[in-house]
Amino acid sequence: MRYFELFSIPVNYDVDLQEIGVRYLELQRAAHPDRHSGGSEREKLLAVQKTAEINDALQTLKHPLKRAEYMLAELGVEIRGEQQTLQDPMFLMQQMELREELEDIRACGSASGDVDSAIARFERHIKELDGEYSNELQGLLASSDENDWQKAADNVRKLKFVYKLKDELERIEDELFDE
Repeated sequence: MRYFELFSIPVNYDVDLQEIGVRYLELQRAAHPDRHSGGSEREKLLAVQKTAEINDALQTLKHPLKRAEYMLAELGVEIRGEQQTLQDPMFLMQQMELREELEDIRACGSASGDVDSAIARFERHIKELDGEYSNELQGLLASSDENDWQKAADNVRKLKFVYKLKDELERIEDELFDE
């Protein structure tokens, strides 16, 4: 897996972000176009391309969803940019309930109810779901079984829902507390 090789880190869903940051700086120093300003046009172009690749790798490796999608793509399971929906009725029901809970928070805030505790409860729930799906994902991505990779893809899809809920909660908080 090229991005992991580029950063000289083990291929693993669970990465050390601090180590990635240190490696990023080292790679940028070595490949920075200014270091090649006296070189040929080809060398300059290669330096710019290498810097872009390093930046892409950093953005991918530091974000859990992008990292998981990248790892799956490297295993032959391409889900980036897909529009496929999950067929898990229990999960879909849970998502509907969570969306209703978000609407209740929005309504609670506009009715000056106890919005802080509602937000805290929702954040805890989302954090639990994130942890649950991420922990499962760790094992599934490390597997050599293609069926596990498909399960990992479903976990990534679930995590996308969780991240959307986090974003929506942030928007609601901005609406409620910026007034």
